[in-house]
Amino acid sequence: MANSPPITLNPPKRPLDPFRRAVLRGAAVLLPPLLTIVIFVWVFNTVITYMLVPMEQTARWALEEYTTDIQPDRVDAEPVEGQPNQFVIDDGLYVRTADERYVPLHVYEAVAKKVGRSTSKDAEVIYREYINQEYLQRQYIIPVFLGVLILVLYLLGKFLAAGIGRFIWAQFERLIVRLPLVSNVYSSVKQVTDFMLTTDTQVKATRVVAIEYPRRGIWSLAMVTGEGMMDISAAANEPVLSVLVPTSPMPFTGFTMTVRKSETVDLNITMDQAIQFIVSCGVVVPPHQSPSLMEARDRQLSADAAHPVAGPNRKPVSE
Repeated sequence: MANSPPITLNPPKRPLDPFRRAVLRGAAVLLPPLLTIVIFVWVFNTVITYMLVPMEQTARWALEEYTTDIQPDRVDAEPVEGQPNQFVIDDGLYVRTADERYVPLHVYEAVAKKVGRSTSKDAEVIYREYINQEYLQRQYIIPVFLGVLILVLYLLGKFLAAGIGRFIWAQFERLIVRLPLVSNVYSSVKQVTDFMLTTDTQVKATRVVAIEYPRRGIWSLAMVTGEGMMDISAAANEPVLSVLVPTSPMPFTGFTMTVRKSETVDLNITMDQAIQFIVSCGVVVPPHQSPSLMEARDRQLSADAAHPVAGPNRKPVSE
């Protein structure tokens, strides 16, 4: 009986064809800038929706409230000869609208240049369009908005740095933490924002460590934020650390834990390198922590030592 070839349960994988390799290479090149743009667009749209739009609405309300010049239907309105639908009221030129009221001629003319001449609109609609195109154009209001935002942040920071400001803010936070549902959300958000933005060394993370979480044998990156609580340290009979375990791919959220200091491993990486590692879901590894890169460097150093190359100021080894 002839020997039959052995049956393999796992046939060898076929190499990627050139088309698939090209598609994957193109996706690897395109996705990083595309995702970066998507994140910035999301942040921009969030700021526009929740900050700029309310500011525009407030400014529009104030302008409509204090600058609107709409005259009611008045019997003393005198028609202008040769100019249909134009009237003189208190020595000013007005145009009558569909709701039998009057708006200034220059307001009507400014709106007519953009949307066309029509008196079929109400006076409020015409004035709202006038305010939008004269005072609330985005190319003007966005720089003003950014300037006002930076000024408000600066003044708020200076105010909270003073004694009265800290006292008022402490009373406000004391009120917030008494609300059952709001206190949980506020505390979590405050912890993350303090960690990312504050310059206080007592709140800012000091170093990056690795801990076995969520179980032994699985290692997670954690950022040390403090020395932990004394009661927990007494219960553990050894020093403990407070750490923040960020989540991928957005390190702005995570879990706050207290772990034994002896169960942490100090990592020789910076905060920026840790954030890059977390955002990339472990793809971007610091060069000095990548085994493949270190092996390649060692091989290159060994090759250079075995076959030194003569430089411009060095003699060949054979001499």
